Amino acid sequence: MAHEPPHDATSADAAQILPVTLGRNTVPAPHFLRSRSASVAVGPASADHDLTVVVPAYNEEQRLPATLQGLADYLDPWGVDYRVLVVNDGSRDATARLTESRGPRFSTISQTNAGKGAAVRNGMLHATGRVVAFTDADLPYDLDSLRQGYDAIARGGCEVVFGARDLKESSVKASRKLLRTMAHFVFRTAVQMLISWQVTDTQCGLKIFSQHAAQEIFSRTTINGFAFDTEVVYLTRRLALPFMRVPVTLINEYSSTISLTRHALPMLMDVINLRWRALRGEYDRAPLPVPAATQAAEPMRPRAAA
Repeated sequence: MAHEPPHDATSADAAQILPVTLGRNTVPAPHFLRSRSASVAVGPASADHDLTVVVPAYNEEQRLPATLQGLADYLDPWGVDYRVLVVNDGSRDATARLTESRGPRFSTISQTNAGKGAAVRNGMLHATGRVVAFTDADLPYDLDSLRQGYDAIARGGCEVVFGARDLKESSVKASRKLLRTMAHFVFRTAVQMLISWQVTDTQCGLKIFSQHAAQEIFSRTTINGFAFDTEVVYLTRRLALPFMRVPVTLINEYSSTISLTRHALPMLMDVINLRWRALRGEYDRAPLPVPAATQAAEPMRPRAAA
């Protein structure tokens, strides 16, 4: 599967994209296996396995069982030492109990309903994998892209991998609704106008991070709603974390829980507020506290293809 080459966020291109000077707390950190500044919040107890997949879920008792089984069916033969962490965002159904019978690799943490962005943040800051990814509760993307992103980070080629539906190698095997496609185009255009960067697909629901990058980014995020992806991409560039984009195969897109009538305007307002906070220098401040501390992760080795 082809992909874009890694982006070095310290390049001249990145300097044009980032409109304001990096502050003391956002100096580019070295690769995640190296030591970190004491002024930067650090992550969970220890990196004791290879991969954590975070799945935010709100009232997902119907779709989540198939997603958990799909993850197990893919990850078990791969042989990677993994965990799946479901973040129950205040569900009113049986979502919180769905991992109970799946063994020690699967677990759930619950929070008061606060939004998808808040759920992903909570999961990423509690994840203990050396590589940490998140995807949606309906498992919309073929997991080969997850493996490609994992291998890129494990090799030390980058710290963040974004799934990108707009790459020419990406494909769609799910039906697409015209209205939603148009709304996606409008939102993408607004993001480019307000934030001015070249990552054109911010909203793809598959993103992979080194543990270091996950802690650096998600300890600074503030958006609790569906526009949180935009803030994640922005912070990746602002923190000068090397990233790459990989193509995805969309297999199950529009069972999405996003409602155009309910969420379009709040998402746009979140992006406007992101721009305002960036101009005010609020992203230059120290990150939010993270529950526990960790040492640098142990070195990883890419897994051989099965």
